[in-house]
Amino acid sequence: MPDAHFALERLAEVYDPLDPDRSDLDVYAAMLDEYDARSVLDVGCGTGTFACLLARRGIDVVGVDPARASLDVARRKDGADRVTWIHGDATDLPADLLVDLAVMTANVAQVFLTDEAWTQTLGAIHRALKPGGRLVFETRVPARRDWESWTPEHSRTTTDIEGVGRVETWHELLADTPPYVTFLSSIRFESDGELYTSESTLRFREQAEIESSLAAAGFEVEEVRDATDRPGQEWVYVAQARPSLAP
Repeated sequence: MPDAHFALERLAEVYDPLDPDRSDLDVYAAMLDEYDARSVLDVGCGTGTFACLLARRGIDVVGVDPARASLDVARRKDGADRVTWIHGDATDLPADLLVDLAVMTANVAQVFLTDEAWTQTLGAIHRALKPGGRLVFETRVPARRDWESWTPEHSRTTTDIEGVGRVETWHELLADTPPYVTFLSSIRFESDGELYTSESTLRFREQAEIESSLAAAGFEVEEVRDATDRPGQEWVYVAQARPSLAP
């Protein structure tokens, strides 16, 4: 089930204005030229910012996400009519889908908490990639322990959103039990005083675990880059799909 921040209509509507700086997507957009990719699968596409950006550039894009409210926001964006939207997860992709590049931006790769869910996701992505196609995703470096700053005193902000009013947000760390970290996001609307909370858990995998799981799913790690928007804090994996051995 998607977290409330993505699944509730009122929260999905303010997701983008609460996080307007999406410079983290620049590295993914640049890779389309680097690998001459003309078709992209955006796994966990959320409110569709990246998918619509690519569609406006003439790229064939499929965006898949389990949060219907987020997809509703995505479908209203410029370029959305040129994206194929799928409500579900990677295992719900059509069997005949073949793309050049698959991406999991932001925290998407870390929401798969069990080995089974992660393995199923990687397998579904592999099946959707053309021979030699690539999977690109980012994941936070566990040793940096970024979650220690996910506290009200370090995260509290107030944003004035057109048509909505002032919205206050903050985070609170609930459980620090690596590889699992659980935190609570709070969103308060000043217009009516309504307070919403959204609990999230992320899994912080070590490199050896990530690379062994990719190999088991039929991928070869080509490169592990540093995230340009968070130097030293995130790994950006580039993995190429090996040909399937299945008949």
